[in-house]
Amino acid sequence: MPEFPLFSSRTEMARRRMTIMPPLASQPVMYVWNGSSKPGPLSVNIDLSEQRAYLFKGSENVGWTYVATGRSGFSSPTGTFRIMEKIVNKRSNRYGMIVDSNGDVVNSNATAGVSSIPPGGHFLGAKMPYWMRLTGYGVGMHAGPIPHPGSPASHGCIRLPSDMAETIFQHAPVGARVTIMQ
Repeated sequence: MPEFPLFSSRTEMARRRMTIMPPLASQPVMYVWNGSSKPGPLSVNIDLSEQRAYLFKGSENVGWTYVATGRSGFSSPTGTFRIMEKIVNKRSNRYGMIVDSNGDVVNSNATAGVSSIPPGGHFLGAKMPYWMRLTGYGVGMHAGPIPHPGSPASHGCIRLPSDMAETIFQHAPVGARVTIMQ
């Protein structure tokens, strides 16, 4: 069973020890959530070095989740942010794929305005379900793949497991505090 520090000098709040059994022994536990019945506003502390987010209601730790933050060349910002907007079914206007006139993918790792588009084709932004904007320049939290838990993998956003993204989306109002630290 994993042990979590009761206090970390990098955070302002205590981390309560939590355990959970994985759904299958061969799969890592991706998150723990114990906050549905707890009162108070939700806040999120993201630790880039651990690639984990710790969830709090008031000063009580109510869960944690793996995240995938910005990989080399696409760093995630650090500091304290507030959720600025929430959109259930958002698509990226920067990263995605190019499809041809038949709808076939011709470039699965495209950047809008940089990647060439064939005649009749178009750019299709990557899905970013349960989008929670943190900055004015396009960084937010959203559901997305976490290919190697504990390792960065995004273009700067904070990717969350789908179920946890939906949970945070439901419990964190616009204005909720999100702290991102090294």
